[in-house]
Amino acid sequence: MGNTLTFQRPDGQTASAYLAEPAQATGAPAIVVIQEWWGVNAQIRGVADRLAQAGYVALVPDLYRGQSTVEAEEAHHLMSALDFGDAASQDIRGAAQYLKQRHGGKVGITGFCMGGALTLLSLGAAPELDAGVVWYGCPPLDYIDASQIKVPVLGHWATQDEFFPIATVDALEAKLREAGVSFEFHRYLAHHAFANETAVGPGRIAATQYDPVWAQQAWDRTFTFLAHCLR
Repeated sequence: MGNTLTFQRPDGQTASAYLAEPAQATGAPAIVVIQEWWGVNAQIRGVADRLAQAGYVALVPDLYRGQSTVEAEEAHHLMSALDFGDAASQDIRGAAQYLKQRHGGKVGITGFCMGGALTLLSLGAAPELDAGVVWYGCPPLDYIDASQIKVPVLGHWATQDEFFPIATVDALEAKLREAGVSFEFHRYLAHHAFANETAVGPGRIAATQYDPVWAQQAWDRTFTFLAHCLR
């Protein structure tokens, strides 16, 4: 459904991305989609395709510059080498600017796992964004400048998440509330990456389990939220 393109970052450098568009793309609301630590793989391109089928222009910036993996150890290495500040303020903000300039509609952001953490960082670094949906990922709270988040945030969290403990979500809520951020968080009796339909079997993270029931509920809430904020 989609294709690969290049866009310009605020600093003038170029970056590549996967673009999925609906049948009527002109003036359609748009969404920047942020990868898990695996990279821009078939699963995250499928998320963009799903959003396009729902009427959104979806752009997935390639933060790993063409690299991806199915091995947890290599994924951790790729994530550890990523400059999160640069990714949020340059790659992701550049993707949002590209969508604003090309389509003219509102632009949201959504990200999963590592991409969820980057979504929170980007909401404070990219004023072009109009809303954000975070899926089970959070950076160290000291890195979040909640006073810079001026748009609504929806969050999906797993109570049995071994990578992002649910207690961190309580602290994040307190920080956002103190800054006056409009947010809506939902907690699911699930494991990390419960909405990733490929998060089962050998080579995947321990204690990861796809849950189609919770995933569908989270997606239903996501589409309701996006329609309210972006259309």
